[in-house]
Amino acid sequence: MLSSLTRPRALALCALPVVALFAVAGLAPLPFVVAQPGMTADVLGEDQGTPVITISGAPTRRTEGSLRMTTIVATGPATDVDLGDVADGWFRADRAVLPRDAVYPAGKSDKEIEQRNVADMERSQDVAARAALSYLGEDPAKVKVSLHLADVGGPSAGLLFSLGVIDKLAGDGAGGDLTGGRSIAGTGTISADGAVGAVGGVSLKTQAARRDGATVFLVPKDECSDAQAELPEGMRLIPVTTLKGAVESLRSLEKGGKVPSC
Repeated sequence: MLSSLTRPRALALCALPVVALFAVAGLAPLPFVVAQPGMTADVLGEDQGTPVITISGAPTRRTEGSLRMTTIVATGPATDVDLGDVADGWFRADRAVLPRDAVYPAGKSDKEIEQRNVADMERSQDVAARAALSYLGEDPAKVKVSLHLADVGGPSAGLLFSLGVIDKLAGDGAGGDLTGGRSIAGTGTISADGAVGAVGGVSLKTQAARRDGATVFLVPKDECSDAQAELPEGMRLIPVTTLKGAVESLRSLEKGGKVPSC
């Protein structure tokens, strides 16, 4: 014997599979990572009691101010990110939801990715030193630069490492500090010829920089719009494309001259 269903009851029964589908989707892992502002480190200072930059073969100068490299922290490739995590990230300024494949190479374990990031950082440090010495006209066979920064991976600190070497050796070139005594932060890869490259995550890095006291942020020019998206109050952006341009901008900032802006 069949009984007829009222319309409300029929709609409720039809909705059950849809509700179940959303419930399953909310619990299922999704191909995303969630990133947030990470630590910053002053390359002119020390890390775990060891100077970040050590130079031999040339006289160095005492510096004032700081040059802060910036980082982001992202969930690992093996971490399950569900619909709730994604929704939370989309509605928070201090979180970013990124496709997993855009952050991590497919098929790599957390250990493999960590090893690659460490290798990238070591290569970046070597290139940053060469770029700085080349800019200053110093002979890399005579001037040796050692860079030490634990627990940080990837190549995005290259620009700040180069600027740190320049500040320790030459300052602003006129007896002053390249920082002008300010807390300067930034990000960007560096090539041996001084070209600055994009890195990603800049809107989160500006937040980390402001949290740690920086008021000026050097950003790869191609990422200006991303940096402006969630720019903290009181943070000044300076776009850069080359190491030479970054040095010139900092000199102009120190002297109150004209400085590029995003």
